[in-house]
Amino acid sequence: MKVPELYGIDVFNDETMKDLLPSDVYKELKKTIEAGEPLDIDLANVVAHAMKDWAVGKGATHFTHWFQPMTGFTAEKHDSFIDPQAGGKVIMRFSGKELVKGEPDASSFPSGGLRATFEARGYTAWDPTSYAFIKDNTLCIPTAFTSYSGEALDKKTPLLRSMEAVSRQALRILKIFGNDAGVHTVRTTVGAEQEYFLIDRELFKKRPDLVYTGRTLFGASAPKGQEMDDHYFGAIKPGVKKFMSDLDDALWRLAVPAKTEHNEVAPSQHELAPIFETTNLATDHNQLTMELMKKIAQKNGLECLLQEKPFDGINGSGKHNNWSLSTDTGVNLLEPGSTPSQNAQFLLFLTATIKAVDEYQDLIRLAAASAGNDHRLGANEAPPAIVSMYLGDELTEILEAICTDTQYHERSKSRIDLGVTVLPPLRQDTTDRNRTSTFAFTGNKFELRSLGSAASLSGPNVVLNTAIAQELEVFADRLEKADNMLDEEKKIIKETMEKHGRIIFNGNGYSDEWVEEAKKRGLLNLKTTVDAVPYYTAEKNVKLFTKYGIYNESEINARADIKLESYWKNINIEALTMTAMVREGYTGALIDCMKDLSAILARKKQIGLPVENSMEYPRLKKISEGAEKMEIAVNDLSDALGQCDTGKDSYTVALYYKDEILPRMDSLRKVVDGLEQIVPKKYWPYPSYGDLLYSVT
Repeated sequence: MKVPELYGIDVFNDETMKDLLPSDVYKELKKTIEAGEPLDIDLANVVAHAMKDWAVGKGATHFTHWFQPMTGFTAEKHDSFIDPQAGGKVIMRFSGKELVKGEPDASSFPSGGLRATFEARGYTAWDPTSYAFIKDNTLCIPTAFTSYSGEALDKKTPLLRSMEAVSRQALRILKIFGNDAGVHTVRTTVGAEQEYFLIDRELFKKRPDLVYTGRTLFGASAPKGQEMDDHYFGAIKPGVKKFMSDLDDALWRLAVPAKTEHNEVAPSQHELAPIFETTNLATDHNQLTMELMKKIAQKNGLECLLQEKPFDGINGSGKHNNWSLSTDTGVNLLEPGSTPSQNAQFLLFLTATIKAVDEYQDLIRLAAASAGNDHRLGANEAPPAIVSMYLGDELTEILEAICTDTQYHERSKSRIDLGVTVLPPLRQDTTDRNRTSTFAFTGNKFELRSLGSAASLSGPNVVLNTAIAQELEVFADRLEKADNMLDEEKKIIKETMEKHGRIIFNGNGYSDEWVEEAKKRGLLNLKTTVDAVPYYTAEKNVKLFTKYGIYNESEINARADIKLESYWKNINIEALTMTAMVREGYTGALIDCMKDLSAILARKKQIGLPVENSMEYPRLKKISEGAEKMEIAVNDLSDALGQCDTGKDSYTVALYYKDEILPRMDSLRKVVDGLEQIVPKKYWPYPSYGDLLYSVT
């Protein structure tokens, strides 16, 4: 089947709805999708019947409300379409009530205290803005998830709220500039570049740390890592290409616009980038992408690793969140145009973004915080924990000219002559790109680069949308009252740059000098999740979220608690896995090795050969000393785990794991990794980094 025919074949999309629904029902449903108008239950019944017939015709036997709880994963409860009839027969039935509402258990998902174990009732509500689709012979209906008492228990509900908030304020700005004709809504759009590792599945199953935690907790570096820069954009291996082709096929069937795929910097690391979409759809599609990556990798004898730092000593994996604002008529509001200095509307949206990122830098850092991502941020492979913005020379100069009341001269569009007649001259962009910046302008969008590879897109986009809605509202209030709108805009830009221009940094975000410079500027450096989470409940942030109805105060406190609980529980699993690997694997391997070396030395001594000068003697001594250090370190870690009172508040427990458990884990790893370098491979109980990173052909 050709790609245009395959694309979206398993999605109950607009074309399918238009074909299968009565015209009046289709029009009403479109009003719901595009304008947010409620859908009458009688119309919902018609939609449900058509959806069921379509799904059954494609082999579906069940339906599920597909939602995104605060685990960061998706959730499903499957019900069949069967409806028993007289005479032991069944018919396939699906009602409007079943379409718009479900009742999953709400007590077994993370709730941060919003739900107790005995308070089990929760509801899922159909999100008609995200098309239903078929997966594994099941009709999946994207939904929001809420508690019996109405609190949002998921990641989708706040995201939809934030999208409405920024749309309302952006429409006000468009009206002020007289550019609102025919525009009904402003949509935030996202394209998520997804990084991941592929390794041999059989080797994966032999590494308990990968199985239980998604990352290697032990492992000496392989002789070759990424230092030769030969893997990045290199020729794709046949096994990886087969996986990518299968993944494209599965994603395109679900209308996920997978576009770009290539090798990343580290060995066995790759990237998939889609075309941008409306943010809630992009979020749903990224969740599907991660799920299908895991599933399709296994079908190809591979394992897909989405953890942020699966291997020490080489780059970890991120998820670059390319964010922009567009009208429903297709106009990108962050497109500077050919003369950005004269594009007043663009400059206002840009200024609002600058102010938002500076005022809410704590929330932007927090949105990328996790136990796994803490290993990656600031490691010369991802932006540092310090949030900054990159605008490039041209936009920075334009804003400086406005602030200093000087004339700005537009940059000419120059070309690069490659000095070879057959090669065409290349048009040079007016500014470079900066891969070390947290939030970099890349032509007509901003790229948030700090997000970890396994994270949901929801969190950072809730923050961006809400923060920018706040600044747009402030600007709109001023401009609507102004006698001279353009003069007022100039004042807004000047004031914003004076107070918030500190967030702009066009230099090397990896440098030590930037850390010192950022400190002088008063920017936050929240190095760990535990450092960042208290800012969730800061007064200004609570005020922001509650003002726009994104979260109420209980929902904010719940999310802070869940973030901390997830942090220490992840580290706890890692620490327990480390102790198990030492006691069940490494200890026995070292005993076997020392036993054999001792036997060789005993035999040499027996036949009169010098022992102290032999090859085996110093090796046995080093291994014996290392084994003793390993035993001390693993017992120290185990004792520290036993001393933690996990019944205390989540912050206290998380702080204990950061300050007491992580250092002990690092100490244990250092000893074991050192032993790996001197113990013969035949004794080593687990596949090495070399085995894992160079296994796929």
